[in-house]
Amino acid sequence: MRRVFDNVLDAVGDTPLVRLNHVTEGLKATLYAKVECLNPGGSVKDRIAIEIIEEAERNGTLKPGATIIEATSGNTGAGLAMAAAVKGYKTIFVLPDKQSEEKRAALRAWGARVVVTPTNVSPDDPRSYYKTAARLVQETPGAFYANQYHNPDNPRAHYKTTGPELWGQLDGKFDVFIAGMGTGGTISGAGKFFKEKKKDLKVVGVDPVGSLYYDYFHTGQLTEPHSYVLEGIGEDFLPSTMDFSMVDDVVRVNDRECFQMTRRLVREEGLFVGGSCGAAVAGAVKWLRRNDREGLTAVVLLPDGAAKYLSKIFNDNWMRENGFLDEDAGLGTVKELLGDRGPRELLSVEPSAKVSTVIGLLKMHGISQVPVVQDGRLVGVVFDKRLLERALERGAPADPPVSEIVDASYCTVDEATEVSVLTELFRRFKCAVVLDKARRPIDIITRIDLIDFMSRAAAGARA
Repeated sequence: MRRVFDNVLDAVGDTPLVRLNHVTEGLKATLYAKVECLNPGGSVKDRIAIEIIEEAERNGTLKPGATIIEATSGNTGAGLAMAAAVKGYKTIFVLPDKQSEEKRAALRAWGARVVVTPTNVSPDDPRSYYKTAARLVQETPGAFYANQYHNPDNPRAHYKTTGPELWGQLDGKFDVFIAGMGTGGTISGAGKFFKEKKKDLKVVGVDPVGSLYYDYFHTGQLTEPHSYVLEGIGEDFLPSTMDFSMVDDVVRVNDRECFQMTRRLVREEGLFVGGSCGAAVAGAVKWLRRNDREGLTAVVLLPDGAAKYLSKIFNDNWMRENGFLDEDAGLGTVKELLGDRGPRELLSVEPSAKVSTVIGLLKMHGISQVPVVQDGRLVGVVFDKRLLERALERGAPADPPVSEIVDASYCTVDEATEVSVLTELFRRFKCAVVLDKARRPIDIITRIDLIDFMSRAAAGARA
């Protein structure tokens, strides 16, 4: 007998690799997709759910009759709910309100209690889904907190299963592994396995606009996170399950290109997959176009299926109302914007510079912000508004170092960043610092720079 199991949990894993043929048109490289929606619970999170529960059973922290509680975007909840149904546990899941109704309904179908919390609050807000889950753990007798954001069993599951499985499917003959970054478990665990097998194999993360991973990877600084529509990847804090030492590069995608790629995967590749899959493939194609060559083989992980997003991504009315059906304006890249604007010396200050010195610099050059740089690395940005606020503070030192008022209201980009992505970033950030390949700041772009560039592009189109 082939593939006959004692229960549904034994059917998790052994998902196929499928070559992408149409969305990769024009690439010399080969891109395979690891189709994780074919796990019985519908996503890659089935893998960590089993590892977390069975390890907790082994060490005695999960006891018979317990209630499993988790903060989830839906997929981890589904994996835990499936396992709990088999093993006889009760479940409570806390979801942000941006998650689809299909996800909530699926969790309830497994018998779970679902608690919905507001999306647009900070991680430390008591209303956030992290804090709400932690509170419910304290209030529920016999509760077990799965805690995927800080549970080492999360990346360990991928080190033990996803990595070896994928490696065996291609006999180790691939060069790049690409995955979306949520808890970081997949990219950290599988990435660790691949690095041990092949040191020069590249591990690339994909991060949505609004999440803090991209800027943190490229600068080591925590910028201000903002809300975004995409579900399942990106974070507004740093989980301990995210190991950046396993990551070689991070690319950024916006909601629109993620959703449009998701629809293309269904219609052109026949892969009935979800939004985080579109994000992963959009990021993979973007990275491969920048690094394309003959003989390059890459694998992208597709986390879940499309059925959970029928009311959103696959609903034309919802897509149209949110502006996601609009075609990319094709405005070019940051490199083209900088070339159009002309060369400009990047002014910067060190963290030890005095506030009075920085005020004088801004006044002399007629600018409203300046990057703070130490040893060639970006520390942050100082804005004129914050300088004024500090000057008006009663009891503040007369002339403190500028390090005391560094602001996180900026984003980072590189020269290959699309202007369409930059426009999305400027809805949330005050300026963009351009980094070179060594992650050193080389320029700064303001909203006025973007407006000038787009105005000239529009004038050229009319001409």
